Amino acid sequence: MLCIQLKNTNPFFCLAAEEYLLKTFSDDIFMLWQSENTVVVGKHQNALGEINYPFVRENGITVARRISGGGTVFHDAGNVNFSFIKNVSSPAEISFKMFTEPVVEALAQLGVTATTSGRNDLLIEGLKISGNAEHVYKNRVLHHGTLLFNSDLENLGQAIKVVPGKYEGKAVQSNRSQVANISTFLPQPMEFGDFVDFLIKVQLEKQGNSIYELTDADIEIVSKLAQEKFITWDWRYGYSPKYIFRNSVEIDGKTLDVFLEVKKGIILNANLEGNYFVEPYTTELSALLIGKRHFYEDIQAVLKTKNEALIYGFF
Repeated sequence: MLCIQLKNTNPFFCLAAEEYLLKTFSDDIFMLWQSENTVVVGKHQNALGEINYPFVRENGITVARRISGGGTVFHDAGNVNFSFIKNVSSPAEISFKMFTEPVVEALAQLGVTATTSGRNDLLIEGLKISGNAEHVYKNRVLHHGTLLFNSDLENLGQAIKVVPGKYEGKAVQSNRSQVANISTFLPQPMEFGDFVDFLIKVQLEKQGNSIYELTDADIEIVSKLAQEKFITWDWRYGYSPKYIFRNSVEIDGKTLDVFLEVKKGIILNANLEGNYFVEPYTTELSALLIGKRHFYEDIQAVLKTKNEALIYGFF
């Protein structure tokens, strides 16, 4: 097994590296990586429906999409992500336990007892410290997960705090769980860097495992994939399954009911009703929204306003 510790903390590069290693290499791989303040949604999720967009935008938090399914997770400097890529002869071989058990065993060496949940999480005393997901490509499987070591849990909670009921569609929805940091449960204090080094060391102690560093050629290909796919709006937001957006807002005694039909992030149909705007502007605005991206900047341009509260509240 090749053991890789990515030095690049750009989330788009790291997610692209996972796809590249999965689809190009033939070796089994264990990889650790980090990224600063990033919400990562699952492949089949509605990105806007999974995040607190005003908070995310105002705090400069990156929104990314991975190639695996499952729910939304949050990355920051206090979290480390692990990835296993393994060859399998048939899908019947694949199980979450195959990949989470090594993590559980490593934590046990630190005096921490972790267990698996009925879903795809790792828990300590009933609190989630790791969310996991998988993606199968031909005879290879990518299994990856988070490990909250000393993350900003308040920031995490705010970034993925959403108001239910605005979005209707077939997108996979996240199951929200109470979370905790691994560092809280350690018998002895440990620095984050030492924790990461420990995880690599555990893997390298296994027979046949060795360190691999991405070559310049690898980095060039991964960077190109990140630019052409992972960083694009079409992948991050436009890949969301078709959905209906509904919202009703009352401000200063005036109301506005918003109905949007959105496909690939583009508004196909819009209907605004209420007395917030003076007619015929309400009707004109409905028509102007059609063909635009369901996104802050696009709607701001249509409304011709810098009132963020108005845009966030209505759309």
